[in-house]
Amino acid sequence: MKRKILIAAVLFCFVTVCMAAIADFSGKWRGSVTTPDGNEVVLTYNFKIDGDKLTGTGESQDHEVTIDSGRVSGNEFKFSVTNSQGIVIPHKGKYYPVADTCGIDLDFQGTMFHTTLKRVTDK
Repeated sequence: MKRKILIAAVLFCFVTVCMAAIADFSGKWRGSVTTPDGNEVVLTYNFKIDGDKLTGTGESQDHEVTIDSGRVSGNEFKFSVTNSQGIVIPHKGKYYPVADTCGIDLDFQGTMFHTTLKRVTDK
């Protein structure tokens, strides 16, 4: 009986820690991708987490877009943005709370890009 109570307590603590880690995912993040022609494009995201919903904005080259259809499941997330030409760009990512980074794969018209985002701290 004591073992069952201990296991239940450990699982409860694990779930609580995971939920706290997801709460820390909100905020400003920055990374870059290199285009096929060799140019580096800086990407900045402002994530807002509310339960399993991910909202916010993305910005690159002075263009801001709204995050659409954002979902969070554990430490994985997905969303899309629509650029100024009407192109939908799906994103899939994973949040790494220990390193305080996010790995994101984005699909721009069949070309896959990967970036690692780091939290932006305004100091």
